[in-house]
Amino acid sequence: MLKRILEVIRNFWRKKHLTQILLLSGLTFVLLTILFFAFTASQANVQSLREGLTQTTVIYDKDGDVATKVDTNRTEGINVKNLPEYIPNAVIAIEDRRFKEHNGFDLKGMARAFFNNLFAGSITGGGSTITQQLAKNALLSPEQTYRRKIEELFLAVEIEKNYSKDEILSMYLNQVFFGSGSWGIDQAAKKYFNKDISTVTISEAAMLAGLLQSPSALNPYRHYDRAMERRDVVLHSMKELGMITAAEYDSAKNEKIILEDGGGSYIKRDYPYYVDAVLDEAISKYGLTQEEIMTRGYRIYTEMDQNIQSVLEKVYSHDSVFPAGKGGTLVQSGSVLLNPESGGVLGLVGGRGDYVFRGFNRVTHMKAQPGSTLKPLAVYTPALEAGYEPTSILKDEPLQIGDYAPENFSHTFQGEVPMYEAVEQSLNVPTVWLLNEIGLEKGIASLEKFGIPLEKEDHYLGIALGGMSKGISPLQLAEAYTVFANEGVREDAHFITKIIGPTGNEIAEYKKESTRVTSKKIAKEMTSMLLGVVESGTGKGAKIPGMPLAGKTGSTQLPYNDINGTKDQWFVGYTPNIVGSVWLGYDQTDREHYLSTSSSETVVPIFKTIMESIKPYIESSEFTTDSVRAQQSEEKEDYKQMLKDQTDKWKETFSEEAPKWKQRLNQGLNYAEEKGRQLKDLIENYIEP
Repeated sequence: MLKRILEVIRNFWRKKHLTQILLLSGLTFVLLTILFFAFTASQANVQSLREGLTQTTVIYDKDGDVATKVDTNRTEGINVKNLPEYIPNAVIAIEDRRFKEHNGFDLKGMARAFFNNLFAGSITGGGSTITQQLAKNALLSPEQTYRRKIEELFLAVEIEKNYSKDEILSMYLNQVFFGSGSWGIDQAAKKYFNKDISTVTISEAAMLAGLLQSPSALNPYRHYDRAMERRDVVLHSMKELGMITAAEYDSAKNEKIILEDGGGSYIKRDYPYYVDAVLDEAISKYGLTQEEIMTRGYRIYTEMDQNIQSVLEKVYSHDSVFPAGKGGTLVQSGSVLLNPESGGVLGLVGGRGDYVFRGFNRVTHMKAQPGSTLKPLAVYTPALEAGYEPTSILKDEPLQIGDYAPENFSHTFQGEVPMYEAVEQSLNVPTVWLLNEIGLEKGIASLEKFGIPLEKEDHYLGIALGGMSKGISPLQLAEAYTVFANEGVREDAHFITKIIGPTGNEIAEYKKESTRVTSKKIAKEMTSMLLGVVESGTGKGAKIPGMPLAGKTGSTQLPYNDINGTKDQWFVGYTPNIVGSVWLGYDQTDREHYLSTSSSETVVPIFKTIMESIKPYIESSEFTTDSVRAQQSEEKEDYKQMLKDQTDKWKETFSEEAPKWKQRLNQGLNYAEEKGRQLKDLIENYIEP
């Protein structure tokens, strides 16, 4: 039976020529695929590749205007024709030994990389020729997929059609990264040997070529032995390919390389903290490398507002705005301003004092406990969602839950307090009591919706007061508070809107990501309470005439019971169209370095200075709600007016009706008088006999 079925299938297969059809279909698919990628490659502006690689990366602001260029002191570069032959040969020997033979791609290298990726289970790279690396870095997106590898291959062929081997190798050597801030082989020779590239020895050329595999891990200033081992690998490859003689190999291998820092490259840009944050995002989110950004002339469009950024930097340049440091150490700070509707970062400054390229940014890199700024996110928003109201009464009395016993800053209790007042005065005990009432799980879920990253250790009632094991950054806090300014919706904070490659192709574009955190009604109620913080609470020092402002203070305790002070201070505030977050403190807190005043006295005035300074550059707008106290005051005034109106109405009615009432009264009196006389006469007649 089985044989009969197989025979039927075999006869049908032969009769219908299915083998030929499948083979033809497969070949057609391959041909169409080749034609597609060939057409795509032919449309790339390969002719502008060399010009693009010599341009600097430009940063644009939110209006599309040039904000700054990211310049290095690269020269126009070298031409390999003018170099000793062993210098380019060293790079060819270790990076692409069949460079002079292939037409842009190397089938042997591709096969080797394919099987490596297959065994790894992912695209790990490898197999790219020098020409393919130019195509990848200048003309393609940074993603690692098989499609991109195929595009890379066809573009490499196009490059080979338009440029000579010497031109391709020169472009590669002029833009590749050699570590220690050096882009291009001429700058690398200056950085490591303080020499002109044309004067380096075979051994030195081999060391430079070896660095290309991993410039950081092989940095000779930090890992000299590793760099020498890699140099020897390059020298062996050069000898194997006949690029150097056995005698030259022995001499170069025995040469003791002396390092001498001649300066190399430096980076020049305006708005350093903002630009470096842009570079961080381009690298971490969009997959570019620092070397590509520094050498390949990208156009990066951002959310920067140059007016706001300039004003923010000016504020941070005035030491008088900040508390004096101790022992020669600056009190540090970081500030960021966001557009709540888009999540775009309008401006930021990540520190005070000296700053190095892509150094520590206290807005994006730092993590610190947020203190009471977390209360609206972890407690009050979920409480309103659970049915509480801003005027609901909370308990403010000694509280012990297990081993946890929170205290108010004043170490006093009021017995009972309305919710809005607990927010205004940043009371701790009612906040913890309320979280315990609604359930810790609701507070944790709320924080996750606000985008606050949590650790397992953070799942306890102390999270109500900002007690976190790792903490958050000012940028994360500002992003969370966009929810209240944006009617309950959180927009992801971001810097970049799009990236254009050196030949005009779009490398990346920001895709808007919104999260509905809470309802418009709840966001409005939270704003009504946070308005009170600035009007009459702990943030009243930030009040600015003509600028409605809601916000929340926060601070963290010192780890020393015998010292009165704070470790971190925060203020996060917002208008209807801008959200700002400020952190203040020392990078390293100890018994000498801490903040001796409260957040109301220190960080709040800093926030006020910032907002006053940017006021001319932001659109004036009003909230759709008033503070709870203002609403209550309006209600009292309305009640008084109602009583007055009712009294006036009664007076008017009395005035109109009084004559009638008087007439009726007189008539009644006359009638009574007449009846009295009649009664008198009746009595007298009855008594008389």
